[in-house]
Amino acid sequence: QVTLVQYGGGLVQAGGSLRLSCAASGSRLSDYVMGWFRAALGKEREFVAAIDWSGRSTFGESVKGRSSTSRDNAKNLVLLQLNNLKPGDTAVYFCAAYSQITGQQLSVRYQDYDNWGTGTQVTVSS
Repeated sequence: QVTLVQYGGGLVQAGGSLRLSCAASGSRLSDYVMGWFRAALGKEREFVAAIDWSGRSTFGESVKGRSSTSRDNAKNLVLLQLNNLKPGDTAVYFCAAYSQITGQQLSVRYQDYDNWGTGTQVTVSS
């Protein structure tokens, strides 16, 4: 098991940028695929991004082209950068993790992630 603590979030104007951080403890980050999900009020949890130990990443359609994710395995830290934010990006953002299996495709299903951060609110004003 890995414990995930999130940093960042807050209120930002449309068109602005935001960086979210997720710090892991209790286990080596390099053993895990790290994911980002978001949950808007009244909506199902939505996949945002995932990144494996080597830096291979994938993104959800709603943020593709205006987001990036990176990780520092030595520091046990994962970052999510969101650019050109829209009011529709308003949600609680979660980082999550599951044990990496070599060669396996990165999962976009929240059900596959078994370690979760507590979430951080991102609000985008128009």
